[in-house]
Amino acid sequence: MSDTRRHVLVVDDHCALRRGLRSLIEGSDRYEIVGEASDGHSALALAEATRPDIVTLDYSLPCLNGLDVVHRLRGFLPSIQILLYTLHDNEEFILQMMRAGVRAYVPKSDPGSSVLAALDALSENRAYLSPAMSEALLDQVVIEKSQRSIGGLTFRERAVAQQIAEGRLNKQTAHALGVSIKTVETHRSNIMHKLNLRTTADLVRYAIRSNIILA
Repeated sequence: MSDTRRHVLVVDDHCALRRGLRSLIEGSDRYEIVGEASDGHSALALAEATRPDIVTLDYSLPCLNGLDVVHRLRGFLPSIQILLYTLHDNEEFILQMMRAGVRAYVPKSDPGSSVLAALDALSENRAYLSPAMSEALLDQVVIEKSQRSIGGLTFRERAVAQQIAEGRLNKQTAHALGVSIKTVETHRSNIMHKLNLRTTADLVRYAIRSNIILA
């Protein structure tokens, strides 16, 4: 019977973490580690030599950072799947990595089960975001892949605009939409900026004109 295990390259500059990932990943019969790299240049050389299916990649690497590694990997292995496994949790940074070609993100604070879940998703050509990922980032990822709706607002922004126009407070809106108050505040700020509005009354008038709510 042929070996159907996915080949994985582990890239991280901490030896103990690489050992831990190897032990975790090889504990599953679905994956085989084909190499380990501690810096960006070594990662590219090993990837070219071993042609892995998946790379687990930290961002902070000597010689060449994770973003540059992703760009170069995608150049000669366009179908490779990349799991960003890092301490960094800045939303804009993570989105930048995903735009470059990363398909999965797991923070190092997550349990090992999240790493395996991410690998399973990538094996099926699905993206994966850690359950610990902030609601704001999930919203932004969806927004970037969705079409803009009437007035330049996203579907989520229109939902927030409707809640506000109907007189609900941020806390009530967050509960109704199943998001955080911070996310509602961010959407509200984006709405006011996009539409060049100053007050809630201006937003209500816009909502009526755009048929978001009925007068």
